[in-house]
Amino acid sequence: MLAQTRTLSPEQVHAFHDDGYLVIRGLLAPQETKHLLDTFMAMHAGGPISGCFSPKSLEAADGDILKLYPRMMHPHRVNAVALRYLLDDRIERILTDLFAEEPLAAQSMLYFKPPGARGQALHQDNFYLKVEPGTCIAAWMALDPADRANGGLEVVPGTHQGELFCPKEADAEVSFTRDFVPVPEGLEVVPIDLAPGDVLFFNGQLVHGSQPNTTADRFRRSFICHYVGRSSERMSMWYRPILTMDGREVQLAENEGGGPCGTEVVGPH
Repeated sequence: MLAQTRTLSPEQVHAFHDDGYLVIRGLLAPQETKHLLDTFMAMHAGGPISGCFSPKSLEAADGDILKLYPRMMHPHRVNAVALRYLLDDRIERILTDLFAEEPLAAQSMLYFKPPGARGQALHQDNFYLKVEPGTCIAAWMALDPADRANGGLEVVPGTHQGELFCPKEADAEVSFTRDFVPVPEGLEVVPIDLAPGDVLFFNGQLVHGSQPNTTADRFRRSFICHYVGRSSERMSMWYRPILTMDGREVQLAENEGGGPCGTEVVGPH
């Protein structure tokens, strides 16, 4: 249901539109982050889930920790707890203020980022979601402390005000994804340290990424959801079905490409 009262102050909304991001501290209570962690670790212990994630055996991983702990894609499609937090009322109210219209839910992901894991090179989310008109907004929920040592997020304020950049090839030694957007001249990378339960909201055009987890014993687990505004008309097919915040499916026209790599081609369907 569309929220009827404002949750954010005018100053917070202005800060989001000026900077491209907004941190809401302590949005999730400690017992909620624990519940999410317990849920996702139990899912991992249960082994591969079709369409969600495919962890490898220790032998097959061949020393790549991210093959033991790959990211989960769309866990809300197979797990009620993930769906509950994708459609959380608090998230809905904040997004309603940021979009200035009804939000729709497009995606969920879980990143384990175990000790020794590579980071993710600077990129823009709407390069993959291909939302038009407008863009997407991410809600990045920290489930562990996220800091410089374990590969917390970094953002480049100001990049959300322009168009999508053509990415270059990332350094595979430090990034598990292939695309890299260089920092535009005159702008700077800003580190965002988060505590468990903090939620970072950011514009889909905002350049952001993370460095490797250099710790020996700390995960940097995060639950990340993407949303679009009700006025959006089309986006990549790889994020269907789109949901209202009360769980009903919504049809949007398709944009070719997008998906996890940004270049998938939409075939007959």
